[in-house]
Amino acid sequence: MAHKVEMAHIPVLLEEALHYLNVISGGVYVDCTGGGGGHSAAILEKINEGRLIILDRDPDACERLFIRFKGVPNVDIINDNFSNIEKILDSMGLKANGILADFGVSSFQISNTGRGFSFRYDEPLDMRMDKKTDLSAYDVVNNLSQETLENIIKKYGEDPFAKRIAYVIVKYRNLKKITTTKELAEIIANAVPVKFHKKGIHPATRTFQAIRIFVNKELEAIESLLKSLENILVSKGRGVFISFHSLEDRMVKDFLNYYAKQCICPPGQPICTCGKKQTFKVLTKKPVLPSKDEVIKNPYSRSAKLRAGERV
Repeated sequence: MAHKVEMAHIPVLLEEALHYLNVISGGVYVDCTGGGGGHSAAILEKINEGRLIILDRDPDACERLFIRFKGVPNVDIINDNFSNIEKILDSMGLKANGILADFGVSSFQISNTGRGFSFRYDEPLDMRMDKKTDLSAYDVVNNLSQETLENIIKKYGEDPFAKRIAYVIVKYRNLKKITTTKELAEIIANAVPVKFHKKGIHPATRTFQAIRIFVNKELEAIESLLKSLENILVSKGRGVFISFHSLEDRMVKDFLNYYAKQCICPPGQPICTCGKKQTFKVLTKKPVLPSKDEVIKNPYSRSAKLRAGERV
C-alpha cells in the first residue's frame, strides 16, 4: 500500500529526480538530504511496502521529518551526515536500489531561523548544519588569517574579488568583531566595486556560500558519499544528485565519468594493463536543468543541476 504524505515545501527537480531514480515497488531507497521531506514523500508514494531511509545532519530538520512521517512504518529517519551512508546501511544489513542527494541548503535553513545561513535576515553568524560541531561562521570570519580567508572564498566561492573581500573583512574586524549576517553582507558589498554588482545577485552570495561549505565540510562529505556508491548500491541501483554550484557538479560529473570508463590506460597502448572495470553507467550526458516554469514557481531552483548514474 502506498503512503501519501502532504508536501510541506517545494522540492527541486522533483519529477526529474523520480524519473532517474526509476523507483521500483518494494525497493530500498535513501534520501541523503531529508530537508523538508518533499523528495522523500514522493519516493514513499512509489515504493509501496519498500523501505525509505531519510538522512539529515541537521537535528532541527530531523525533528520536522519525525513529525511529518509519524506513523509511517517503512520510513527510518536518521540524524547523521550522508558521508556515513555506508556505515549506516551496513549496520542495517541493507543495500539500496537508489539514493538521492540534494546538496542545496533547505528552505527551512535559509528562512528566519537564527542559524545565519542567509543575509536576507539579520541573524548571528553561525551557518552550522549540525550545531554540535565546533567551528562556526563567526569563528571563520573573526579568527582566521587574511590569507586563509582569501583561499576559502577563492576555492569554495570562486569569487574573483576574494583577495579584496578578505582584506576588507580583516580591516573591519580589527576595529570591531563581525557578529551578524547583515553586517558581513554589507562589508562584502562595500568591498566589491559597484560596477560588478549584478542585478538580482547580492555581491555577498559567493562568500556566504564559501564560508558555509568550509564550516560544514560539504565537499568532503560529497566525496565520501560518492566513494561509497559502489558498495551501497545493488546492481542497476541508481544514484541521483542535485547540485547548486560548479564545485559540487564537477565532483559528481568527474566521478560518474571516471567510473563509467572500462579502461584508463594511455591512448594508443595496445594492451590494457590498468585492470580497471566499469562500475557505473552515466544516465545524464548533460546536466538536467529546471524548466522555465519551475524557476518561475521556485526561483531557488534556478542554479540546480541534476546528474544520475546506474551501478553495473
